[in-house]
Amino acid sequence: MNTNRSAQEMSETSPEYEQKYQQAIDCIENQEYGQAISILDELAGEASRDAKLRYARAVALLSNGEYRRAGTDLAFTVALDRSNLEAYRHLGFVLLTMGKEEAAIKVLEEALRRDPCFVEAWCVLADVHMDLGEHDKALDALDRAHELQPGNAEVHCKLAMYYMSRGDMRGLRAEYEVLREIEPDVAAQIAELLP
Repeated sequence: MNTNRSAQEMSETSPEYEQKYQQAIDCIENQEYGQAISILDELAGEASRDAKLRYARAVALLSNGEYRRAGTDLAFTVALDRSNLEAYRHLGFVLLTMGKEEAAIKVLEEALRRDPCFVEAWCVLADVHMDLGEHDKALDALDRAHELQPGNAEVHCKLAMYYMSRGDMRGLRAEYEVLREIEPDVAAQIAELLP
């Protein structure tokens, strides 16, 4: 087997390609994001139409703080694989960080149309509505997420932040008490916000 071929010369179904792809995934799992990005850039060539590769690179780029590049790969991912709901969620987050709230809402609503029980998308949608000052819509999204997964620590953390932003110390304390039971480390951070 010739292992010196460039990634662009490898077929996306070849064992060599799969081996390099797995190497990149291992780098992501080991938080070696720069190395993962380098491998995935090599595999992607000019414009890969491999949705799993584009998504893996987007995850590495997000973890490395490269939101714009990640956004491009996420847009390709959702265009190539409409079933990858995590890509929609991440794209919604990237659009939010770029100040494109309306676009983020559209992406997240599409994910929720595909799966109304996708708790993480409800959480990001709440963030978008909070950013827009639409507090009732943010609370509606968080209530929906809570209804779907009452024991989800991320939901309770976001509810705590919602109540804090509204000056509702009673609500903040209630979420703190829940988090003390399900996620003590997060609760310890919330405790610092309590009066």
